[in-house]
Amino acid sequence: MTVAVLNELLDEPPPLSFKIRLWDGSEWHPETDADPRFTVILKDPGALKRMFFKLSDLSLAEAYIFGDFDLEGDVYALFEIGEWIAERGLSTSKRIKLSRAVLKLHSSAQSNGSEHGRIELDGPTHSKTRDRQAVSYHYDVSNDFYALWLDENMVYSCAYFEDPGNDIDYAQEQKLDYICRKLRLKAGERLLDIGCGWGALVRHAAHYYRVNALGITLSQLQADLANERIAEAGLSDRCKVEVCDYRDIDMPGWFDKVVSVGMFEHVGEALMPAYFDKVYTLIKPGGSFLNHGIASFQENRGAGKESNETFITKYVFPDGELVPVSKALGLAEAAGFETRDAESLREHYALTLERWLRRLEGKQDEAIAETDEVTYRIWQLFLAISVYGFRRGHLNIYQTLLVKPDNGISGLPLRRDDWYK
Repeated sequence: MTVAVLNELLDEPPPLSFKIRLWDGSEWHPETDADPRFTVILKDPGALKRMFFKLSDLSLAEAYIFGDFDLEGDVYALFEIGEWIAERGLSTSKRIKLSRAVLKLHSSAQSNGSEHGRIELDGPTHSKTRDRQAVSYHYDVSNDFYALWLDENMVYSCAYFEDPGNDIDYAQEQKLDYICRKLRLKAGERLLDIGCGWGALVRHAAHYYRVNALGITLSQLQADLANERIAEAGLSDRCKVEVCDYRDIDMPGWFDKVVSVGMFEHVGEALMPAYFDKVYTLIKPGGSFLNHGIASFQENRGAGKESNETFITKYVFPDGELVPVSKALGLAEAAGFETRDAESLREHYALTLERWLRRLEGKQDEAIAETDEVTYRIWQLFLAISVYGFRRGHLNIYQTLLVKPDNGISGLPLRRDDWYK
């Protein structure tokens, strides 16, 4: 029956070769002479049923993270096959026929339970309490888990590569400095980092640019380690990290510069006007705001809404929402900001995610010992999907430089030469 389902699902020659190995050691593969790019290993007779029972990306992802099947070979080729199937589409009659065939498959319970690894959030979407739960769910897996595969400064955002061969430590240092140069930080200025993570940027800015930096996060674990590293670097007189929601900062006109790197995805589209309004009030006239975040394309909008639950929103970034950069810039300008630069770093993020994935897979045993196998598989799949998404252009990421003009004066030079010194 498993073979019959595969024949029904893949009744046309696929664009690349692969094979499927059943629990009894037998193999199925499409009719092709090419060498297989990957192998899907089904663990038991019920695996295929759990993979395709809902005919959704989410059911496939859950089948993987709970160990119903394994993969060997090129995982990105698997995603290509998935896209090929989706683009072909299934007629109503074919879906019904396939569903009936799937229902006839042997059924067995998942060994790890389908609720493992997810959280039920309390309160209205993007309320302060709920946002703190969502952030803690993602970032408080454990500091040691992230330290296994991030760079030495634990920068959990897109790196900046001079060359594709750069290692992740060098590329992240380059990113930190690139942001500081874009903001044109000067000694004595006040910098706010919204969603500062483990504090790498505030440390870099305080050390190399001698600013007074405040970083805020909703994760207590991040704040504790960030302040520990700040103290070790002898920078406690110039920077600190606090557990604080950006909405609770009541310091109008206090900051010369504000930066937000990788936090924008947590804001929520409905709150984006208030987000830009809040940052606008915090910045002095003539100040700058660098906003760095992932963007969707128009047709991909809706991530984070209950009716469009995905693997990412269910197991990785609960309540995460992406909007097109055009929408974000319009909201920023409505708040009073002037857009001075918008730079796509899509290829840089694909390279970053590749490095993270290789490092995580290289520390598989340690990662599982620190968390558990399901958590490891969640992050492994999340990183692999993200690599593919940025490679293919399904996702993008932008650094936008916004200014708050002072009676029309931006305070910016005519050229950007200093960005590339």
